[in-house]
Amino acid sequence: MSSGCGCGGGNGGGGCASSTVVEPELAVEAVEVAAPAQLIASSEQEWPIISVNEVPISPQAMAQELQYHPAADREEAVFMAARVLVIRELLQQRIAELGLSLQVGAGENEEEAATRLLLEREVQVPECDEATCLRYYDSNRGRFHSAPLLAVRHILLECAPDDAEARSQALVQAEILQQRLAQFPEQFAELALKHSACPSKAQGGELGQISKGQTVPELERQLFTLAPGLADKPLESRYGWHVISVDQRIEGQQLPYEAVATAIRTQLQQGVWQKAVVQYLQTLIGAADIRGIQLQGADSPLVQ
Repeated sequence: MSSGCGCGGGNGGGGCASSTVVEPELAVEAVEVAAPAQLIASSEQEWPIISVNEVPISPQAMAQELQYHPAADREEAVFMAARVLVIRELLQQRIAELGLSLQVGAGENEEEAATRLLLEREVQVPECDEATCLRYYDSNRGRFHSAPLLAVRHILLECAPDDAEARSQALVQAEILQQRLAQFPEQFAELALKHSACPSKAQGGELGQISKGQTVPELERQLFTLAPGLADKPLESRYGWHVISVDQRIEGQQLPYEAVATAIRTQLQQGVWQKAVVQYLQTLIGAADIRGIQLQGADSPLVQ
């Protein structure tokens, strides 16, 4: 189909379209800061003077890291950059203290490999057992359904998303078509061929069966609320206005536990792992002599 519509219609397809590893950096960013977040620096200083166990964090390092932390103002961005550098320095110091030997894996640099080995050694995460996964499934059954299927026809009145006048004119035309089809539904194919900007007009506007994820989000949100029949008003998307008829709606079915058990276990395990890493980092912070920035640390001693 052409690039203008994005519906994927025209060949019987569906329409207007478009184990995960949690990286250590995500856990670094998840470390909570003392409220309010604070850098200890005078207004005359361009960069705060920060050290970790008497090892300084250089202004050059902060300037380089700053680009990765867009924020509402410079102070917040500097704080976020400094926090990452402090955590990174803490991890490197702990790696050196333990004398870990590097085993660099595919796609890793030495720092990433060392950090991975450190976390594997010092962060102990219990496995989510079957009973825990089953409890989660039973408490969240509404989340585990197959997606509905819709058999859909449409007429696309195409217009640019930033052309307000064209949008207004297209809406008027779409409403006229919708009103005509409410009286003469048998004319859908004829009107689609005459007026639609989508290649599906050659099939009478038929898009085939559509499931979630097969059309652009703003259209999908509206489309899957429709009951069978002609929609009572045109639907808007980035491509223009759509006159829609839902010829069939097949509701999603409850998925059995066996079909989602692996996904549940992965999700729960990731959450447990990230919490454990955050607690570990807070323990490192609590045991360290960190100056120039306030971060939240745990009171317990460093894990041995």
